[in-house]
Amino acid sequence: MNKIQKYVEDVLSPKIQGDGGWIEYVSLDNDVLTVIFRGECSKCLILDRCVNWIVQQIKTDLNKTVTVNAIRKKPYFQDK
Repeated sequence: MNKIQKYVEDVLSPKIQGDGGWIEYVSLDNDVLTVIFRGECSKCLILDRCVNWIVQQIKTDLNKTVTVNAIRKKPYFQDK
């Protein structure tokens, strides 16, 4: 597990869960962090604010600059 994956799962995800959503780490490729937003995040109208917050948190805490590729994913029972 890389440092950014651990940070997403252990630090960022619990904070986002407080608002009824959650994120899943997918990959980090050439400083592009891909995450899946689920739950309330999948229908959030201001997801760009959260993405900007994630970028800033990683820059502040890990001294790493990333771009976030945000994928919205509805709960499995709403995909149809």
